[in-house]
Amino acid sequence: MGHAERLHQPKTAPNALGKALPAGPEAQRGPCGRDGLTDPQFWVRKRSRLGAERSMNQKLLKLENWLRLHTVCRQLHSLSQRGLLARWKPSFSPASPVWAEQLCARPWQTDMLVGAALQQHRLFVTKKEKRPSRSQLSPVKSKRDVEVWVGMTVEELAKAMTKDVDYIYEALLNTAIDIDSLEANSYLDEVWIKEVIKKAGMKLKWSKLKQEKVRENKDAVRRPQADPALLTPRFPVVTIMGHVDHGKTTLLDKLRKTQVAAMEVGGITQHIGAFLVSLPSGEKITFLDTPGHAAFSAMRARGAQVTDIVVLVVAADDGVMKQTVESIQHAKEAQVPIILAINKCDKTDADPEKVKKELLAYDVVCEDYGGEVQAVHVSALKGDNLMALAEATIALAEMLELKADVTGPVEGTVIESFTDKGRGPVTTAIIQRGTLRKGSILVAGKSWAKVRLMFDENGQTLNEAYPSMPVGIIGWRDLPSAGDEILEVESEPRAREVVDWRKTEQKEEKGKDDLKIMEEMRKEHQEEHRKARAKYGSLHWKKRSYMKYLERKEQRPLKPKEKAEKDSSVLPLIIKGDVDGSVEAILNLLDTYDASHECELELVHFGLGDISENDVNFAETFDGVIYGFNVDAGKAIQQSAAQKGVKIKLHKIIYHLIEDLQEELSSRLPHRLEEYPIGEACILATFAVTEGKRKVPVAGCRVQKGQLEKQKKFKLIRNGQVIWKGSLTSMKHHKDDVSVIKTGMDCGLTLDEEKVEFKVGDEIVCYEENEVPAKTSWDPGF
Repeated sequence: MGHAERLHQPKTAPNALGKALPAGPEAQRGPCGRDGLTDPQFWVRKRSRLGAERSMNQKLLKLENWLRLHTVCRQLHSLSQRGLLARWKPSFSPASPVWAEQLCARPWQTDMLVGAALQQHRLFVTKKEKRPSRSQLSPVKSKRDVEVWVGMTVEELAKAMTKDVDYIYEALLNTAIDIDSLEANSYLDEVWIKEVIKKAGMKLKWSKLKQEKVRENKDAVRRPQADPALLTPRFPVVTIMGHVDHGKTTLLDKLRKTQVAAMEVGGITQHIGAFLVSLPSGEKITFLDTPGHAAFSAMRARGAQVTDIVVLVVAADDGVMKQTVESIQHAKEAQVPIILAINKCDKTDADPEKVKKELLAYDVVCEDYGGEVQAVHVSALKGDNLMALAEATIALAEMLELKADVTGPVEGTVIESFTDKGRGPVTTAIIQRGTLRKGSILVAGKSWAKVRLMFDENGQTLNEAYPSMPVGIIGWRDLPSAGDEILEVESEPRAREVVDWRKTEQKEEKGKDDLKIMEEMRKEHQEEHRKARAKYGSLHWKKRSYMKYLERKEQRPLKPKEKAEKDSSVLPLIIKGDVDGSVEAILNLLDTYDASHECELELVHFGLGDISENDVNFAETFDGVIYGFNVDAGKAIQQSAAQKGVKIKLHKIIYHLIEDLQEELSSRLPHRLEEYPIGEACILATFAVTEGKRKVPVAGCRVQKGQLEKQKKFKLIRNGQVIWKGSLTSMKHHKDDVSVIKTGMDCGLTLDEEKVEFKVGDEIVCYEENEVPAKTSWDPGF
């Protein structure tokens, strides 16, 4: 090839995509055409462009080689993983720019990779083109975070997920949680929160900074202690305590010169009474007469909490009893001083010293034995030495320096509460601070009142009530509970606010308790599920299916007869009482019921006031029994109950009510069989007789007691153990079959079970079985 031909031959250089790039001057001929070759400036510009282009091409070639080397290394690693490296024999020169193409299984992938990298590098080097726009592909949709916290309610979870409450319920279907018990404000356990969010396809995010919303405390509270200089003296509040029938009410009657004891049913106090007694000396004492019966322990404890002094009444002829000890414990827990009144000292068998010695065991040390407890010997029936008891009480009150603040809002305690037909809810209270007046706004528990009327223990209207005074209050919207704290507030809206706040607090506490119960039920369900899986896990599927079939068979619906028997073992109760304390005492007794394995006791409803048509409807629905304590049931109510087959049982003495309840429980128990022996015989010899092809064992006996009757049942006793029970197949006297063998006669007996072996000296008893009513094992403790 000549010089001219070589001049016109285009020079090429590979570009990034493997194509040839024109490198000679002919390829770069401008618009001047062939004639431009003679222009000196053209060649200067051309040489400059060629130098820059050559420098860029060198850099691109270097980068291309590096990228190809990286690709080859990756492919070598892949081939070595597949076991092909041993069969591959490379033959290339490191200086060759195409040596990598021999190894490339898919060269188009390498070209695309290298081309894309070179294009980006070229744009970076030249900076003459705009950067490419970002990829228009839509990003992968990520899961939405849901911020949750411990103790979340259903409504809060739904709001955090931007769903409605029904969505939460649907997500919790077919789980161990009871959907029917869930409400919008029910608390959810951590497990169920995770379950709902998982089913929704969202991502759970625990809120570290989330705090339980702290509501403003809008409750009413007691005022701070007043300045001692502003306090004025007050008279003492004295609680009379002791065992039942030791003379507490009679003692109070003599002090008040009334006849309260004569009006009590059964001669026992069944309510807590508050009385203001004026002594001849002009001193005043407020007495609380608490019940001594075992059922009224809560009343005695409440009386001890609001009192200044406890007068412990002990009968000189009876000594320390169970409720005496309990009264001592209540006084010590309340840190209240005790005065000992030894009653019935006029009796011939009275022994006051014995009482003092018995009290030493309970850390009640009288002054005669070096202690601090005053002991006064009295006779409540005759009125002996009662003034000495009053003086001892006044002296102890002076030592205590009892004072109170008569200014400012009222503070007090509910002693008793009941519903009066004409006046509505009524409470008996002790004022502890401030002065109560008509029109005052009071809050007690979850109830409030605007005082319409105040009266004393005799029913006389009061205009004002000062500290230590017992007072009856009328005007309550709802009936507060005995023991509730009474606080005065400034207005009716404030009273409603306090009551609403307390109800909300109670509701939240109940929600937390329900959450704990749900958590326990969930753990029990998981444990049962784990045991079931462990039980069936190793079994063949046929065996597993058969065992599940047997379990389902055992859980079949009850037949009518079986259902009736099951219903008879449950006693639904409706309790109505005259005052809150009486109902409280009955409910406390029901809490001691421990015979649920015999008959289940189910409390359907309880309340105050006379028996109503609603109570009868409750009893009819649940097939229950209505018990009324110191309440009435109108003639129309009794007729309605008779038509509906509902039992109404009214009582005025608490232990009569409990005895009636025990009888009702016993009547629902199945009858039990009792054995009544008819005769006894002793085995003197044993032998066998042949009947056909078999030998039958025979016991030769002599009747020791009573007589043996063939038609009755028999049992064989050996060394005090019953080894057989059944009937006889034959009973013979000599060779004659007889039906009765009397005392002293010999006989031969064969049993209905041939495998039983007789031994000389064994005893055979003839008996009959009779059905007798069962009796409940529940013992309320009195």
